[in-house]
Amino acid sequence: MTVTTIDAHYLGYAGFTATYLLQQGDRAAFVETANAHAVPRMLEALAEKGLSPEQVDYIIITHVHLDHAGGAAALMNACPNATLLAHPNAAKHAIDPSKLVRSAKGVYGEERFAEMYGTIDPIPAERVRIMDDDEVLDWHGRELRFLHTRGHANHHFCVHDPASGGVFTGDSFGLVYPILQTKGLFAIPSTSPTDFDAAAAKASLDRIVATGSTTAYLTHFGAITDLPGAAAQLHSQLDRYGAIVDEAFASDRDDAAIDAFCREQVDQLFTALLTEHELDSPNTRTILATDMDLNGQGVAFAVKKRRFKASRAKG
Repeated sequence: MTVTTIDAHYLGYAGFTATYLLQQGDRAAFVETANAHAVPRMLEALAEKGLSPEQVDYIIITHVHLDHAGGAAALMNACPNATLLAHPNAAKHAIDPSKLVRSAKGVYGEERFAEMYGTIDPIPAERVRIMDDDEVLDWHGRELRFLHTRGHANHHFCVHDPASGGVFTGDSFGLVYPILQTKGLFAIPSTSPTDFDAAAAKASLDRIVATGSTTAYLTHFGAITDLPGAAAQLHSQLDRYGAIVDEAFASDRDDAAIDAFCREQVDQLFTALLTEHELDSPNTRTILATDMDLNGQGVAFAVKKRRFKASRAKG
């Protein structure tokens, strides 16, 4: 019933993105895949347990953002007997990743995309299984329960593993980077585009805590045991993010002004958090630069999405 944390060294950084190896007797499963470049590390961890790729039953992705699922096809190719388990809204992108790949290449370009993610191939539909909300998988006597958890992405689920006392949370329980845990617990939510919803994210936090798990296995990064403490921090910050969305939505700012306003507000929020936790420094801001940028974009996108829906409702 072991759980092994594997550092994916995503984009060359240690301690930022984890994948997990679950062992049940002589069978194995992986949760999360990072990118294709992480697959050799995952296979090495498997071999260290005395297991072969043929003994992998399941590869589980919490959602299809490429830092979580970019390596799924490569890992499936390496594990010939494995089935991919995915959210209903994620499965279609695993089977046909062309839209995800096209979008990412549009942002990063062909060369940078290859450096970041490697090759992302389609996964045969017959090797993909959709997991519904609250569905339980009996894996050789070990139950894994799948919880749909919106707020960060509409194609996101968490995996409750009572046998280990844990829950694999993807991005639904925030980011807790080990390098920033010098002054006590420091957790931040991920509000990146395109599905951020503060109310749904808070409901997902509550659902994760309600599992009674003693450990949350975060993709970013590793195992944490103070679930109530992390949830409290994330709830407080999500309230603030929700307020930013509400204020921007109610204003007469145009899209460019919304982008600037949301980024400014997110920067102020991070400054306050880092000051409160005695972490504000140029090095810390460098570590968090990508998350600050993505969170600002996600909040701005949420405002624009709400405006679009409101305009359609008016006819």
